[in-house]
Amino acid sequence: MKTQIFGVSLSLFLINLAAIMERADENLLPSVYKEVSEAFNAGPSDLGYLTFIRNFVQGLSSPLAGILVINYDRPTILAMGTFCWALSTAAVGVCQDFLQVAFWRAINGFGLAIVIPALQSFIADSYKDGVRGAGFGLLNFIGSIGGIGGGVLATIMAGHQFWGIQGWRCAFILMATLSAIIGFLVLRYVVDPRQRYTTIHDDRESSGRNDSIYKGNASLTSVWIESLAAMKAVIKVQTFQIIVLQGIIGSLPWTAMVFFTMWFELIGFDNNTSATLLSLFAIGCAVGSFLGGSLADKLSQVYPHSARIMCAQFSAFMGIPFSWFLLKVIPQSVSSYLTFCVTLFLMGLTISWNGTAANAPMFAEVVPVKHRTMIYAFDRAFEGSFSSTAAPLVGILSEKMFGYNSKSVDPIKGSSPEALALSKGLLSMMAVPFGLCCLCYTPLYYIFKRDRENARMLTVKEEEMI
Repeated sequence: MKTQIFGVSLSLFLINLAAIMERADENLLPSVYKEVSEAFNAGPSDLGYLTFIRNFVQGLSSPLAGILVINYDRPTILAMGTFCWALSTAAVGVCQDFLQVAFWRAINGFGLAIVIPALQSFIADSYKDGVRGAGFGLLNFIGSIGGIGGGVLATIMAGHQFWGIQGWRCAFILMATLSAIIGFLVLRYVVDPRQRYTTIHDDRESSGRNDSIYKGNASLTSVWIESLAAMKAVIKVQTFQIIVLQGIIGSLPWTAMVFFTMWFELIGFDNNTSATLLSLFAIGCAVGSFLGGSLADKLSQVYPHSARIMCAQFSAFMGIPFSWFLLKVIPQSVSSYLTFCVTLFLMGLTISWNGTAANAPMFAEVVPVKHRTMIYAFDRAFEGSFSSTAAPLVGILSEKMFGYNSKSVDPIKGSSPEALALSKGLLSMMAVPFGLCCLCYTPLYYIFKRDRENARMLTVKEEEMI
């Protein structure tokens, strides 16, 4: 028993380390947008395309995670994805041409596409219904630490040179090395919770059956047939359809936020101060995601069919006033540092609930256990593909509509007119999508209960057939 508990704890510890590196990798490039812009003579729209390429490839490739999990255990899939993004991150650090960067960002998206759904379904299987929001919140909280670390490290290193190499390049190579190490540890030591359940089940009954979910010797035809059946089962769930719709809209502001570091540097903040501001926002998001998930767990005990939806709508709505206040009301000057600090922390604290309070826990309840990876994979596929347009749209709006001119930017002091133009582009892609996202949750008050009961009936029938 002690060995089993230790194995579970070690697995969750390494999974959280993988989440830390995943978020750190995601925050790496946006944290050095200004330096990359100078190195490759790229404007906001060009930088936006880099985010678009990665997110678009990630979205298209995400269903692959649901297919792979049918034939392989999740630690293997997580390690594969981690090695893939480690290679691509290191490659970006040595690129000498903008098109090379774009290619390797696409490969990075492929690696993340495999990792993220497998991570989410791993957590869904590791926690029970009543505490699953807190489980996802903890994963997000710990992952955000990685996002903070990656962003701060890259932003600070970007202002220096190491052994004659630009600091931002060294940050990419360092992050790739750490990711590869974590990938090896996951492959070597993590045990899939479904395998643990199967082992216990087989030991107790000794029935001679092979109930393993992962069929390493399955034929290619049977894998595709089972994959197609899982895809059809997931896509027809109405709760899934509605959450994906709100996610497509609700992901737009978060994708647009990759320009925050660049915006602060244009205002005139130096690398260290910009890193501090983004860290406060990330800390607020980390605490908020855990708080939102835990609060939704508590409220769902009283309002089992509506509490998670109410929490998500509150969080989405709060994005509207905070976006307006941050980008429109606060004077865009270094003298507004303290106001930016408080606003960013409170904003992160309140707008980060949706995934942990509602989306991820609700997905786990509206499909049978064996389809969980597939539902998370298709969620990433739809949301990632469509939301990837936000970053280039911010750049296009800033340049074409609001007059951003990259040639007018001073490398040290920034540029107030360009900061103002970029803030207008950001506001356009944040306030309105937050409002629409809030409205999109409304049909779930009528649909979620039915889908959850259907999933429970299917699970009972499958258990009776075994």
